[in-house]
Amino acid sequence: MFKIFVNAWRVNDIRKKLLFIFLLLLIYRLGSAIPLPGIELETLNWARYPGHFDVTQTLFQMITGGGIASLFAMGIAPYITASIIMQLLTYAIPQLSQMQKEGEDGRKKIGQITRYLSVALATLQASAMVFSYTNFHGTGENLFRYQNMLVYVVAVMAMVTGTIFIMWLAELLTEKGIGNGASFLIFANILSQLPMGIMMLWEFATDPDSNTFANVALLIVILAVFAIIIALVVAVHEGERRIPVQYSKGAAGGRAMFGNQSSYIPLKVNIAGVLSIIFAVSLMQFPMQMMSFFPGEMPGWLDRWFGQAGFLQIAGQHAHPIGMVVYVVLIFVFTHFYTSFAVNPVEMAENMKKNGGFIPGIRPGKPTSEFIQVTVKRLSWIGSVFYSLIALSPILLDRFTGIPVGFGGTTLLIVIGVALEFIKQLESQLLMRHYKGFLS
Repeated sequence: MFKIFVNAWRVNDIRKKLLFIFLLLLIYRLGSAIPLPGIELETLNWARYPGHFDVTQTLFQMITGGGIASLFAMGIAPYITASIIMQLLTYAIPQLSQMQKEGEDGRKKIGQITRYLSVALATLQASAMVFSYTNFHGTGENLFRYQNMLVYVVAVMAMVTGTIFIMWLAELLTEKGIGNGASFLIFANILSQLPMGIMMLWEFATDPDSNTFANVALLIVILAVFAIIIALVVAVHEGERRIPVQYSKGAAGGRAMFGNQSSYIPLKVNIAGVLSIIFAVSLMQFPMQMMSFFPGEMPGWLDRWFGQAGFLQIAGQHAHPIGMVVYVVLIFVFTHFYTSFAVNPVEMAENMKKNGGFIPGIRPGKPTSEFIQVTVKRLSWIGSVFYSLIALSPILLDRFTGIPVGFGGTTLLIVIGVALEFIKQLESQLLMRHYKGFLS
């Protein structure tokens, strides 16, 4: 891996792209430290103390990476939520489905609608977050220096502008850099929280008020679990189901066929990647942020659904048993949904038939598409179970060890997935330039 990075750094074009990526990520992290206008800095420093965080929301805070009451507090979460809604609407609205089939122009139109929807969702989410800052985590502390509606409106506008800027950065990274821009931003957010996680583990291990030997032993067990998770993530990320394909090879002019050419269709185990977990986290957190518009107790059935102890509040907490079930169900739903969206068995079977290819033992046409569809569904089930176990690993570690491990399986899955894809992109760039140099 390091050899690939060193070789890529020696190529002038790739080095410029890498420097461009580092520059944009630096700008992004600097913006995450800029507080909203009107915030009382002393109160903000108190609010940012780790003891005031809700550990059940650590994963969402890592993905957004914006910190409390900053310009980039929402991160790219509104865009992710808008993308989920647009993908669902594509199946429900025929006009959007037709637009998606129009090729590049259709995708541009859907992308533009997604941006507009992202701004609308960002406005709602920013309003809820600013409202929650007036009574931070129910402590009664107002993070704003002046309790004025104009100050709150300006803060909402600043947060929405920050989200729009982040969306532009993500698109710029995708266009000018190497790989997916949104994934890079989430990758940077998680790595920025890594030092705090290491510090918390170190403080736990060296706590003078407890048994140091037991703490160190427990820390070693946690690190060993992390090592096992990393190995599993790499194995599943690189794992694939290879469907064998035979292609008949013949001469031109309609003469007889002769010879065969063997190939295969690689279907990855993690077709959905980390998107299913990111979608699930975003969807669980969005209703909770909307509920901050309605603080306090509510009468009747409203309190059972929307109150502080209502179902939506409980369902959005990863550490709660109901929240864990909702979390797993959403991961399964989004894994199957994204897999069905990303893989088209009918189109694959038609292309195979047009090129004279067939799967040994399977007739071309509909039987081939059905075989591919069954294989994809099985891979989706395997991926769903794996993602669920990885996503629940930090929660289970917290339950059994008593340590709020924020940097757990899900974050490792995201970091390793993005890193491996980045290395593959570098390899392809180097290989392309090698062939160009050879041909010239």
